[in-house]
Amino acid sequence: MNLADPAPVLLAPPRGSMLARLGDAMRTHRRLILGVQWTVVLVYLVLVTVPAFLSLPPSGASIVSNLTLFAQFAFWGIWWPFVMLSMMLVGRVWCGVLCPEGALSEWASRHGLGKSIPRWMRWSGWPFVAFVTTTVYGQLVSVYEYPKAALVVLGGSTAAALVIGFIYGKGKRVWCRHLCPANGVFALLAKVAPVHFRTDEAAWKRYSGRAAGIDCAPLVDLRHLQSASHCHACGRCSGHRGAMELALRSPNREILSHAAARDGSAPAALLVFGVLGVATGAFHWTVSPWFVAMKLAAAEWLIERDSLWLLQDDAPWWILTHYPEASDVFTWLDGLGILAYLAGTAMVIGGTTLLALLGAQFLAGRGRYDWKSLAKTLIPLAGICVFLGLSMLTVTHLRAEGLALPWLAGARAALLVLGLGWSGWLGARLVFASPAPRLLRLAALVLYALPLTLIGYSWYLVFFVW
Repeated sequence: MNLADPAPVLLAPPRGSMLARLGDAMRTHRRLILGVQWTVVLVYLVLVTVPAFLSLPPSGASIVSNLTLFAQFAFWGIWWPFVMLSMMLVGRVWCGVLCPEGALSEWASRHGLGKSIPRWMRWSGWPFVAFVTTTVYGQLVSVYEYPKAALVVLGGSTAAALVIGFIYGKGKRVWCRHLCPANGVFALLAKVAPVHFRTDEAAWKRYSGRAAGIDCAPLVDLRHLQSASHCHACGRCSGHRGAMELALRSPNREILSHAAARDGSAPAALLVFGVLGVATGAFHWTVSPWFVAMKLAAAEWLIERDSLWLLQDDAPWWILTHYPEASDVFTWLDGLGILAYLAGTAMVIGGTTLLALLGAQFLAGRGRYDWKSLAKTLIPLAGICVFLGLSMLTVTHLRAEGLALPWLAGARAALLVLGLGWSGWLGARLVFASPAPRLLRLAALVLYALPLTLIGYSWYLVFFVW
């Protein structure tokens, strides 16, 4: 197995700023990054496969004594919540330096068929479809609790990444760019990262030497690179043509400076209906008394009519959760209830958000913003909500280990207030930059505040009422 990239390209000498020098170091120490990537690959493959063939953890087992519990904590208690948080802090460094799926897909592409990317794969709606499908299916099979389900969801995604990499591109991350279930969410959250690789287009044009090509695995247009959405921050391009460097920026810059919503409607729909809608329902249904009440009402209705087939629990584990040895078995009604709850949450939160944004656009947009650019101001809140939701699993594991967390309620409240305040401030900045009359701008801001209130209240119920 040849793990090395092509021979390194000599680029511009190291620059003055510390971040620029760090970017250059990532370029010159590419083999070290590869070593880290393949170490993560090996650990990942062990944790995702071995527990699926072991017995379920016995009573009294702990993270440090049981591989299955350790793998669950590694994936759902540490990996995913802090990967999401890292997107907001340092951009997609995870993708370029640590992600096992990206490394495997790129390796397969180097040794694969090298076919061109088909048109169907470039459809902008795949990130939404992939994210929603994976999220919903993961809830049905209890991916957070059981290693077989994790093997199907995570391992299945990895297998698909290898197949796509082998067929399409040559040394590229076609899977990551177009089909990865997390790609769309990563692209959204990276927009607020204060650290990013950027291109000085004027310096690019001034460069008079002969620069070798850069092997950009995620297929980014390097000459016009300003957004952190699709850049994997791997460092290979640092110093190219004396125009590219790792640098700091305002975390609000990309949100406020792209008022024309250049990303189109697909990312905005993913944010509104996927991240704020479906994902919120996925985090909430296990603790929601509304879900229990809905399921009991449906069961009573079925029993009264002597229609009991939906109350059967004969679905295989890879369709619905089925672990009798753990006294955890879903009926068909449970599965339908989960689907209904997630769809209902998406419609209520997503629909309310969309209508509010459209209303704000109608009242005061005046060519300054539309609903898609206004939706981007919700990214900070969405990212913090995803972190809060995933960290619920972290807390569950830590409490099972006997750790007291007296600071937890305050930390959750502070993060929620931070997300609401940050997004609210960004929305106000965008709305009040409009040339519309002040009264219309105030009315637009009131509409914009509706989804903030709804989202904040839904998490208040989870953390402080239910």
